[in-house]
Order: sequence, then structure tokens, then C-alpha cells
Amino acid sequence: MIERIIDKRGHDLGGGLIVGRVLPFHARRMVGPYIFFDHLGPAELPPGVPKDLDVRPHPHIGLATVTYLYDGAMTHRDSVGVTQEIRPGEVNWMISGSGITHSERFDHARAYGATMHGIQAWVALPTETEESAPSFHHHAGEDLPTWAEGGISGRLIAGAIDGMQSAVPVHSPQFYMHWQMEAGAHSAISDEYSERAVYCATGALEVDGRPLRAGQMAILSAGGRVPVRAEIPSTVMVVGGEPIGERFMLWNFVSSSKDRLLQAREDWIQGRMKLPDVDNGEFIPFPENRTVE
Repeated sequence: MIERIIDKRGHDLGGGLIVGRVLPFHARRMVGPYIFFDHLGPAELPPGVPKDLDVRPHPHIGLATVTYLYDGAMTHRDSVGVTQEIRPGEVNWMISGSGITHSERFDHARAYGATMHGIQAWVALPTETEESAPSFHHHAGEDLPTWAEGGISGRLIAGAIDGMQSAVPVHSPQFYMHWQMEAGAHSAISDEYSERAVYCATGALEVDGRPLRAGQMAILSAGGRVPVRAEIPSTVMVVGGEPIGERFMLWNFVSSSKDRLLQAREDWIQGRMKLPDVDNGEFIPFPENRTVE
């Protein structure tokens, strides 16, 4: 039932902030519509942490970004006028559509110190909504169904599964869950979707009888419920959905069209993409030698 196991790879976002990149992977670019999956931290940020660690304003097209934290806090500012702090158990869901810019700042950690730990993912939009108007959505509390049973505390971050529906505005069939598992707890991943994956953020798991360690994602084959057991207390993300077709990437841009990516690159280089009004003093230049993937 496990097709492949992917290990996270260290990636510098700039300024020394290292994340563990899981998707895209050369042998598996997407799981359902999920085309990007980064594990942030855990990282101890002391009070007064330099602003070099912040993610300065940068652009996106053709996707929705998903920020979900286990610990810490992050401040989002974007070009549609939203400023929103995100805290553990909440969801920032930003639809880039035809184009948006945003920054992600560690204002809380700079003031008080914090352990930063979470996941950032990108969801590719279906062709018919790739050029939709950009928007931002923050969800918490009852918007995100939760449950607790058999040593597992769960939260549905986005999509629908097992009779539950998140309030996050998704655009294609998908699901995204957080499980907090006690040692010995076990469950099974539903077979509702043709593409599924399970990521061990902390701890150690047994997935369909095979070990899965912290920092590894197991890509599952279609069909059949897949058993998951926690060997020790573990933080687990389960994600999947239905494929939406081939997607290309160029830096922070995702599209079904290579020409559209090249246009977005030129728009950013020429300063045609609006920066956040309250965070427009700096930005991330387009990196050299980036090509369409």
C-alpha cells in the first residue's frame, strides 16, 4: 500500500530560515492537488530575532497557500489588504488566483521569543479557477472539525473526509488532516480519494506494517484503508485528493501553462504586481537561473 517514502530535504528560505521540503519531489510532484509541502521547524527563536529571518513580500499565482502551526505565531500581510496573525490550530488559506503578494513575519517571536513549528503547503487550483480573484481566509474553532478517540486528537484542516467538512474554501476534491497520536494509538486512512499521503512530523509510526520516521512522507497507492499506528507520541499530517492535471512551477508560481509562468515572472521583475500596503518597503527579487519545472 506504500508506493514510495520521501525524506524531507533542507531548504533555505533566505536569511537562514531552514525548512524541510517534502513536495515537490523529482519522482512525485503532487498528491492530489497538493504540489508543495514544507515542514517549518521546530526552531527556537529568541526575543529580538533579526528581521533577516522574516519572509519578505513575494508573489504567487495559480494556487492556494496553507499555513498551519503546531507552535509559535506568524504575521501575514498581503496585497488585498489583510493583516492576520496565525496561531496553533488555526488555518491561513490564501488564494492567489491571478496574482497576490504577501509577507510572513515573526513579529510575536521578535517581541517575546517562540518555538516555531508548523507546515506550509500549496494547493494547485483547477484550470477554471487559476485566474480567479485573489482572496484570503482565516479559519479557527468550529470551522475546523475536531475529534478525539482511542488516543488520537484530530483536526480536519481543509476539504472533506469521513463525513466531516471543513469551512475552508477548497476548489477541488481533497482533504488535509492533523492527527496527534499517543503511543500505541492506531487508526486507518480512508479510501475515499485516489491519491493519499501520510507525513510524520514528530515521533515514529508504523504505516501498513512499515516504519515511518519523523521527517518522512509515505505516498500511498489507491484503494483500501491504510492502517497507521504510533510507536511513540507522534504528530501526523494526512493529505490527499483527486488529481487536477499537469502543473508547472517557476519559483513561487504554479500554472497549467508555461507561458503564463513566464508572464508572471516578467510582471514581478517589472514591478507590475502590487505589494502589501503596510509592508512594501522591501521584497524578494526574482532569483537568478530559475527555469520552468
